[in-house]
Order: sequence, then structure tokens, then C-alpha cells
Amino acid sequence: MSNQVYVRTNLGQYHTAVVDALTQLKNNNIMRRIWDKDHTVWREDPTEISNRLGWLDSPTAMLKEVDDLTTFAAEIKKAGFTDVLLLGMGGSSLAPELFSFVFGPQSDGLNLSVLDSTDPGAVAALTELIDPAKTLFIVATKSGGTAETHSFFKHFYNVTAAALGADKAGQQFVAITDPGSKLVTLAEKYGFRRTFINDPNIGGRYSVLSHFGLVPAALVGADVRRLLESAQAMQSRAEWAAEIGAIMGELAKVGRDKLTFFLPDALQSFGDWSEQLIAESVGKEGHGILPVVREPYGTAEVYGHDRLFVQFKLGNDAPAADLLTKLEAAGHPVVQVALSDRYDLGGQFLLWELATAVAGHLLDIQPFDQPNVEEAKIAARKMITLYEESGAIPPAETSPATPAELQKFLAQVTTGSYIALQAYVTPTAETTAALHSLQTYLRDTTHTAVTIGYGPRFLHSTGQLHKGDAGNGLFIQFVADAPQDVPIPDEAGSDASAMPFGVLIRAQALGDGQALQEAGRPLIRFDLTGDVPGGIRALMQ
Repeated sequence: MSNQVYVRTNLGQYHTAVVDALTQLKNNNIMRRIWDKDHTVWREDPTEISNRLGWLDSPTAMLKEVDDLTTFAAEIKKAGFTDVLLLGMGGSSLAPELFSFVFGPQSDGLNLSVLDSTDPGAVAALTELIDPAKTLFIVATKSGGTAETHSFFKHFYNVTAAALGADKAGQQFVAITDPGSKLVTLAEKYGFRRTFINDPNIGGRYSVLSHFGLVPAALVGADVRRLLESAQAMQSRAEWAAEIGAIMGELAKVGRDKLTFFLPDALQSFGDWSEQLIAESVGKEGHGILPVVREPYGTAEVYGHDRLFVQFKLGNDAPAADLLTKLEAAGHPVVQVALSDRYDLGGQFLLWELATAVAGHLLDIQPFDQPNVEEAKIAARKMITLYEESGAIPPAETSPATPAELQKFLAQVTTGSYIALQAYVTPTAETTAALHSLQTYLRDTTHTAVTIGYGPRFLHSTGQLHKGDAGNGLFIQFVADAPQDVPIPDEAGSDASAMPFGVLIRAQALGDGQALQEAGRPLIRFDLTGDVPGGIRALMQ
């Protein structure tokens, strides 16, 4: 970690509350107890805490693995691979995506793509893009049983077997999983090139500095040792984590719970990673801190009094500096984090993990479970069962995609609300641009925080907060049928298919909507089949 890394805060009227919280943390020896893995920091019951604190050891433990990771990356390049396609969801995909965007590919690294969408258009696009002979597929799942990840594997195994032959296909695949998982058995059955066994005491969203993050990092050419040394150096600056955690927790108590990141372009994917870490960790039991990432900058007047702003500087790149000055002058609390180079992110991973754990303590939240995530999965499985029994999925209740319908729905916005745009559609540059235009329009007209998530990706991230927080969200769901569906093989190596990806993502959208409604959340659904970006833009006319 560079000596130029620093944290600066301007909290205004909230300064005293944060100082009091820091005093409380010190008096109760909270930081030392966290390092000692004392589960009573959060709960008397150790369930899903004592076996979720392995991330505290990751910087030191993974330094012992650096030579192996470096050797593996060299072997992969020597074998003629030029690309990596990671198949995973949530904590298994966000860290690799970050390393791909921030560090890769280096001149001697591989190009890494991530598939974490069950949309058939997304699956088809990557299928068309890759060359199976030169692509290393990483199947990454902690539990070994993630439905989306297994569906991706079966599809791409068949694609690879068709191109190279079943006797060679397995050597194009690598697994990252916990010991004894179903994926270990699967990898043995299909002859995977390698299986990396991760520390089972690390939860998915805390796994960035474990095999789940660092195997992909090594493949794109990042200096894994520098990242881990940066994280180790941050261990001596735990007071920064305590301060940021106290700010997050105390300001959330008084309604400043929209944690808005201003990030340099080179670090935008850090926002995506921290979004899952924070939202899934503290969005439960009627509480929540909503990370707002990749939101286009506005004028100072459009931001409500529920915001906490965090600006990251990278060298001389300080995004929205003039806007931040105006926000400070208007009384908004601000945190600034300065990094000298990209490798200082290693320390930031540990800092924000610790800060999130501290915020959980102050909010009396258990930050290592995800009790509401399963609700949407259960509802989706019921939809799939109906499809298997009848050959059809239940029709979705949709509203006309008109400005009038949208405005009627937005009448429910109140102080402290947020709006979540949930896009169960093919992720494309044009659709993303249209979503950001709508995000800006809604933010500027309602002065409300607006987030964007592609489904089902966000179900493994903000999906927990959406159903577990105080119920301040309004949810706008977009669905669309892809022009051409893609079958999900029943088994890898078999052409038989009982269900295509289009049915899976529609079941996930309906299941998520049902879980939101059962939790009392306002929801409106627009079907934009035919012209997704055009349909989004039409809502603003």
C-alpha cells in the first residue's frame, strides 16, 4: 500500500455522532475482537459467523499461493489459451470482472470475460464471440450447486465438445469451489484441467482476495503479490475501516443511507464489487445501506438529504471534484479516499470488508448471511416446476410501457425512497445507455436515488437488500423475450434439453417480482419485447 493512500472526511453536523460511535467501538474493543474472530461482535449464536471470517486471513494465506498462481497462469498461456470466460454469479463473478476491467489484459495476460446473465441473448453473444480451442472456462461457485453456473457449464461444455471432441473438452475447464462440493465431483467426472479448492470459511462477497478473485487476476496479468501486500499493509490502518464503518452505520441510522460512489473511470467496477458487499451484508432485518454506483453526475440540487458521498481519487483523477465541493457546501457528508495506483485496491478490499462488518455491528445486523435471497429462488423454482408440468410458464402481469403508467407508479415516492431499475433483458451497450438516461431522468425529477441492475445478476447482490431493508424501494422491472432462445442441456455432453435459458430468466423475473410483492414492495413490470432500448426511452417522453 502506497504512503500516498489516505482517507479524508467532512461530516458536518454528523461529526459528533461518528466520534461517539468510534469511542464506543474503542471502549468495546471491537476492532481487536473482529481480528480475533469473535462472533459475539454481531450475535451470541455463532451460526454463519464463525465459519465466515476466513477473509481476515486471506492476505497472509494467499501470499503462500502466489507462486502456484503465477505458474498456473504461465502454463495456460504456454498451452495456447488467449481468452478466459468465467462462469459464475455474485461473489464468484464480480471480483473477476473487476480484475478484468482494472488490470487486464496486461501485455502478457489473457482477455477475461464474465457470464453472469441467464438471458439467452447474452449466452448466444458470448458463444458466438469465443473460440473454444483458445478459451479457458472457469466454473466458479462456492456451494458447487449454483443453478445458473451449472447451466452455463453444460452449455459451454457441449459447445467445446462439438468443436474439439469430448475427449479434449474437459481440459478447457477449471473449477474454483469449496472442498467437497458438487463441483469437485463434476470436475473429476469431466476431466477438468484443474480444480482450485478455496477456504470454505469465506463467504462469496468477501472472497475477492481468495482463489475466487486471484486465479482470474493472475490470468489477466495482474501482480497478485502486490495486491496482497497492499491488503497486508492495510491491516495496520484498521482505524480507517473503523471510521468508515462508523460513518456508514451512524449516518444510516439518521436516514443518510444512500451511499453514493464517485469513482474514476478506471475504477468503476470497484463500485459493482462494493455494491454487493455492502447491500447484501447490511440490507436485512429492516435496515439497509444502499450503494449507488455508476449514477451519472447531476447538479447539487437534485440530490436528496439521504445521501452519503464517497469519492475515490486515483493519482490526479478526482471525479466530479467541483460537484463534490458544492455538495459539501450544501451540508452533505463526504468521504474522500485517495489511491496512488491501481494496486492500492488490494488494501481497499480489506478496508471496505472491515468497514462493512463494523457498520453491521453498529446497526445490530449479522453481516454474513443472506436470509432473503432464497425467497426469490424458491418462487422461481415453483415457476420452473409449473413449466415442467404444463410446458408453459405463467403469464406475467405487465403494465403498458407509457409515461403515464410510469408517472402513476412514481406517485408513491416519498422522503427516503429509492427506485430500482431491474432489467431482465439482454445486456447491451445501447440498453445500458437507455437505462442510464432513465436513471438520470428519474433522479432529476424525483430527487430520489436510482439504481440499475441486470437480472438475475443483481439477485446475488442487491436482491437481499431489496427484500430485507425497511421497504423504501420502488421497483421497475423490465422483461423481454430474446429473438432466439438457447437450450440448457439436461446434462453436459447430452443434446437433450427440458428447458431453455429464456424460460429460466423469465422464471427468475417472475419469482423476484413475487418475492418483492410478498414483502410489500411496490412493483411495476414493463414488457419491452421487440425494442428494449426504444421502450425504455419512450417512458421519458
